[in-house]
Amino acid sequence: MSPAPRHIALVAHDNKKESLLEWAAFNRGTLARHHLYATGTTGTMLQHELGLPVHRFLSGPVGGDQQIGAKIAEGVIDVLIFFWDPLEPQPHDPDVKALLRIAAVWNIGVASNITSADMIISSPLLSGFYQPVRPDFGDATPELPAARAS
Repeated sequence: MSPAPRHIALVAHDNKKESLLEWAAFNRGTLARHHLYATGTTGTMLQHELGLPVHRFLSGPVGGDQQIGAKIAEGVIDVLIFFWDPLEPQPHDPDVKALLRIAAVWNIGVASNITSADMIISSPLLSGFYQPVRPDFGDATPELPAARAS
């Protein structure tokens, strides 16, 4: 019995898109064995460069980061490869921080640069039977406030 393919999200800020494309092209053989997800423009570029199917979300600044975060919380995304640019201010910085936070909360593998992405993609755990520990928040569903009488 072979392990199930992983679900890998690929995201890059504008100044890092070329680096992500080069990294993905170099690792095309490994990526082809997994399900790929990406935000808007990055997804289009990856699909064209790799010739592989990529589930594309909205562009990051208009909700794509949040869509990927939701898939992480739902247990769909296993790994986040996010080449973010620490030297360039981003207008959607709160969304970026929220995405990185949700990845940490749900204990998924995260790579923020070529070195960490190389280590994740080359790990035998990626293709093995490794099951990350997902936190158990029990019945921690927040209560919604009661509607006010008018």
